[in-house]
Amino acid sequence: MNSKLYVGNLSYNVTSDQLATHFGEAGTVVDSVVITEQHSGRSKGFGFVEMSSPEEAKKAIEMFNGKDFEGRDLVVNEARPKEPR
Repeated sequence: MNSKLYVGNLSYNVTSDQLATHFGEAGTVVDSVVITEQHSGRSKGFGFVEMSSPEEAKKAIEMFNGKDFEGRDLVVNEARPKEPR
């Protein structure tokens, strides 16, 4: 397992900093980003969090997958590499 996680079903108001703070409860967050629309800057409702170790990533999945954050139940799982189009 790698330490980068996909986080889906985010509230459109959540920022990268809020995501990092929330996932910090599971361990050390190396990076967090909420994906936004290129033109409008509006959140697409998902993002990625990189934890400092695979163990912390696994703990974050167990702690947050299916749990409420800002009024929505998160979908948290291991990030997969972007597939070529």
